[in-house]
Amino acid sequence: MTQKPTVGEYMTRDVATVSPTDTVAAVSKRIVESEEHNGFPVCKGRKVEGFVTARDLLLADDAAPIFTVMTEDLIVAHPEMKVTDAARVILRSGIQKLPVVDDAGNLVGIISNTDVVRSQIERATPGKVGKLMRTLEQIHDIELTEERRQVKIASLIPTQGRVYADELEGRQYELHRGLAEPLVVIDNNGQLYLADGHHRVLAADQLDIEEMDAYVILIESPIELGMAKTAKKEGLVSISDISIVDYARHPLIETTERLQ
Repeated sequence: MTQKPTVGEYMTRDVATVSPTDTVAAVSKRIVESEEHNGFPVCKGRKVEGFVTARDLLLADDAAPIFTVMTEDLIVAHPEMKVTDAARVILRSGIQKLPVVDDAGNLVGIISNTDVVRSQIERATPGKVGKLMRTLEQIHDIELTEERRQVKIASLIPTQGRVYADELEGRQYELHRGLAEPLVVIDNNGQLYLADGHHRVLAADQLDIEEMDAYVILIESPIELGMAKTAKKEGLVSISDISIVDYARHPLIETTERLQ
């Protein structure tokens, strides 16, 4: 049975915090200047004293210290808590982020509704990997292994010649919010073939991201892959060879529109 993902696996460990003695004006300025934060855990050392959101600051005096406006009745998570349980707490409480504390009450991370969504997306990916591995093993009569690692986008050989502009925009949105699932890559004795994730890779390249998280299927002794033949036939050597189709919408969208 697959073990359910825990908060510790998906939480953000590098957490921005504020002090109880910081002023409302200072924290408001940090929120305004940040693209990611609409609130912060309030910590004294590593101990979580409360949480403050933009809403808490709206009618407060600029000079007031944060401990006078922060929420002290705090809901927290533990690293060993199941992500599904954290999701229930987030949904039922209406909050967007849960500070994560250890057994001593020290802040060790934070988990957001975005992290919860990401955990569910990534759970589907190993199924793709397993199916592809079994197919390759049956076709080539070999045993394969798989690992999770970062891969350089520039080293990937695409196996799909085009992507759709509208879906590309969606993948950029996901990347900005940490929702993109890992790529699926076949390492054929050092040659890295991109099996799944062409829209994600192109979106990442447009955002100047050089590496991405990937499930990598390892082939120690090189074999003649069908997708490698396809890539060679279509002249696909690097992701710069992928065409972006901007004169047509994704077939799924076209089908949906016809049904309306």
